[in-house]
Amino acid sequence: MTHEPAAHASGSDDRYTRGLAALRLVTGGEHNPVLGPVAETAPDLARFTVEFGYGDIWSQPGLTPRQRQIGTIAALAALGNAAPQLRFHIAGALNVGCTRREIVETFIHTSVYAGFPAALNALAAAREVFTARGDGDEGGEGGEGDTAIAEEPAGGDRYARGLDLLRAVDGPAGPAVVDSLAGIAPDLGRYLVEYVFGDVYARTGLDLRTRELATIAMCTALGTAGPQLRVHLRAFLHVGGTREEIVTLLTQLSGYAGFPAALNAVTAAREIFAEQDAAGNAAE
Repeated sequence: MTHEPAAHASGSDDRYTRGLAALRLVTGGEHNPVLGPVAETAPDLARFTVEFGYGDIWSQPGLTPRQRQIGTIAALAALGNAAPQLRFHIAGALNVGCTRREIVETFIHTSVYAGFPAALNALAAAREVFTARGDGDEGGEGGEGDTAIAEEPAGGDRYARGLDLLRAVDGPAGPAVVDSLAGIAPDLGRYLVEYVFGDVYARTGLDLRTRELATIAMCTALGTAGPQLRVHLRAFLHVGGTREEIVTLLTQLSGYAGFPAALNAVTAAREIFAEQDAAGNAAE
């Protein structure tokens, strides 16, 4: 027997209806494969998921469905402890128009911010979802039964390419971080340029704006990367992201990484916005 959470409070009917519509966009159909089992044990939690998670948060303006799902799978991959939910949202990303290539690239990007084990586990989850669906990508990649997506390595000098991308993303602050490592861990600084930017950021599967959105989601979910979160909040704005997108993403992450992580990230965002406002006023 399938149990559906009930919206029994009259004031919540609109939120519940709106939430179901958003949830069906993610699931790709009328049926809800996730909340039925939850409703058997904790029907109120199932209702909160629909009303708050989807009726309030997911239905807000400020991000496209594609951006929401990229941010969600990036955060869940970084957390590393929510494999069923990660698989659900990988499928949801496909349902709202993300490509297999974008999903794989998000998880390759995860290796930088949450480590290779988190990236490998996320890719294993993606392989399961791709194989179960058996549908191809619009670019002809990843046909039925094929989950491998490869890209030819970029040519040229990795360090020079990485330094150019580091400047493009972070401005002058990026090279300053590398310079600060010269006296204690020069190899780490070189790897940051060569691998993070020369290899990963140079890949074509995600644009810089989407990479930075995913990075903010990961740093927020981790909860241990405050300085790096501030760097990437600046970087997201530097490559064309907006304050509204940042605030909407951080609000959404309250449902996946918890309210403390979201509140800490909003505090960091407030600092960056104030810093930019002050710089703008000084320039006038």
